[in-house]
Formats: sequence, C-alpha cells, structure tokens
Amino acid sequence: MSEAVAADHAVPPWAGTGPAPADGTRRGRRLRWAARVAALGALVACVVVLRDRLPDPDALWQVTIHAGPGWLACAVVAQLASMSMFARVQRRLLRAGGVRMSLPRAIRMTYAGNALSTTLPAGPAISVAFNFRQYRRAGAPVRLATSVVLLGGLIMTGAYAVVGLTALVAEPRSRGLTVTALAILAAGGAALAVVARRYGAGSARLARRVLRPVLGHRLATPFAERLRQGDAGLRLRPADWAMLTGASLLNWVFDILSLAAAGRAVGMHTAVYGITLAYFAAQAAGSLIPLLPGGLGAIEGSMAASLVAFGALAAPAGAAVALYRLVSFWGVVGVGWLAWLAVRAGDDTVAGPTGETR
Repeated sequence: MSEAVAADHAVPPWAGTGPAPADGTRRGRRLRWAARVAALGALVACVVVLRDRLPDPDALWQVTIHAGPGWLACAVVAQLASMSMFARVQRRLLRAGGVRMSLPRAIRMTYAGNALSTTLPAGPAISVAFNFRQYRRAGAPVRLATSVVLLGGLIMTGAYAVVGLTALVAEPRSRGLTVTALAILAAGGAALAVVARRYGAGSARLARRVLRPVLGHRLATPFAERLRQGDAGLRLRPADWAMLTGASLLNWVFDILSLAAAGRAVGMHTAVYGITLAYFAAQAAGSLIPLLPGGLGAIEGSMAASLVAFGALAAPAGAAVALYRLVSFWGVVGVGWLAWLAVRAGDDTVAGPTGETR
C-alpha cells in the first residue's frame, strides 16, 4: 500500500485535528507504555517458568506434519464462518439505516479491513477509516456511517465480554469469584435502574455530569456530537438486535472453535473453557504490545503457555497454535490483501476520469 493511499485512509473524516497533546496526555502514554512493558515482562516470565515444558522443535514439527486433515478442514471452515459473522453485523447495521450492501461486498470489506488492521502501522485506525469510506461509498450518510462504526464496535466488544465471562464461569477455579462479581454487578445495575425510574430527569442530569469528562475528551467529542444529533438514522427492531447479538457472539465462538479444531488435529484434548481462556489471554497479550503486526510472537507465546498451563502437552499445544495462526492470521491476511485489491479495483471502476464518483 503506497504512502499516499495510507495517508488518504489514516485520518477518519469525522475526526478533529485538536491541539497538541498536553502533559496529561503524555503522562497517559507513559503509563500505557509501562503497562505494555509489564505485560511483556510477564510473558517473558511465563516462558522462563515454563521453559522445561516448552516444545522441542523436532517434536513440534513431527506433531504438525501428522495433523488430522479433517480437523484442519474444520478449523478453516470455522475461521471462514467467523469472518462471515463479522461482515453480517456491519451489513445488518447498514440495512437498519436504510443502506443496502450485498453480502459478498461486505465480506470483501471485512477481509480487507482486517488485513489493514493487522499488518500496517496504526492499522486499527486505518481500518476504521477504510470501513467508513466504504460505508459512504455504499450510500450511507456521514452520521449513519459513524454510528455503524461505533455501534458495531460496542456490540462486538459486548459479545467478547460475554464469551469471556462464560468461560470464567465454566472454569471451576474461577467460577465462584466470577459468579459473585456478576451478582454484585447485577445488583448495582438493578439499583441504578430503580433510581433512574424513580427520579427520571434528575438521574439523567447526574449521568451527564458523571460522563462529562469522558464525553468531553478530544477523542470522544466527534463521536458524542454525532450521537447527540439524533438517532443517526438507525431503526433497530427486536429482530435486528437478535441477529446482531447472535452474529457477534458467533464471530468469537467460531474463532475459538477454529483454535479448538486445530488442537484436535494434533491430538490436544484441552477443555473448551481452557482453550477459550487461553485465547483471551493471547488476545490481551497481543493488544498490549501493539508494535508487533497482528501480535506476532506475543499471541503465539502467550497462547501456547496458557494451553500448557491448562494441561496440554507442550508439543501439541505449540503445534495447535502454529496451525491456528496459519489459518486465522496468515490465511486471513492473504485473503484480505486480495480483497483490498478487489475493493480498490471496484472503487476505480465506479470513478470517472477526474476521480469523481459517477
């Protein structure tokens, strides 16, 4: 991708320029970097502690080349289904706003956005801007495109949390603490609902006062202003919410099943909740060390170590992670860049000689 195209996609159209970062912002960056260094140190410590249980390269290769082809096919199918669910979430949100997008086009956009996000510097921001432009090209107004980006992210994050909490409840050692924490949160939510119902406008004013520092942040202001303008054109019915919830949950479930299938292909029989928690630990490690494209190294190391901690043998755990990443990262990225080329070719087709859309 050329620097000109990257620059064209790097800044979302609805983002403000804003002043230079203040001292507080710099302090926040230092704290985030400290957290990332601490996470990297924890990962290194895990590798040192478990070094005697890490797989021998020869044993890892032998396990990998004897992987079961049927389970490998299941891993690939599960990964395809996961990406399809993500595309369906975006497509349904656009449809709720009155914009039609074909499923093949939504899938191409999903793969292309994923490739941008996982392989380029500042990839997530570039991916968001790319998706925003595609929504606009599909006919979505600026306000609707912004809402699809925001609401889609919230829905996927909520589903991610639900899957993670389910795994924590299923894991015997964490079940008691997790259920207690959920009960406290539920009680607090119920109390807030009673207060909101009883005091109405007063509670709304209190909520605005509490959230003002967050909504007033220079990064949140553009989004908050868009949402204050109204309902952003979205008309979500109960059937829409059901579909969005189911598809977002299945997006994560299919991705985890892809890892589980890769494990079965090499003879790893770790419990599904253990595989799920290893998956979440790897995702956290990858997000805390953003300099690595796609979390390379951090995800593989933390995932293999977590699987070993949940009882998997070292060689099958390492082979399972290698096969899963071959499918979920390298395979998806390869398809994603082909999809990006197809999307760009489609953009050029609908553009006139001067670059204006016909």
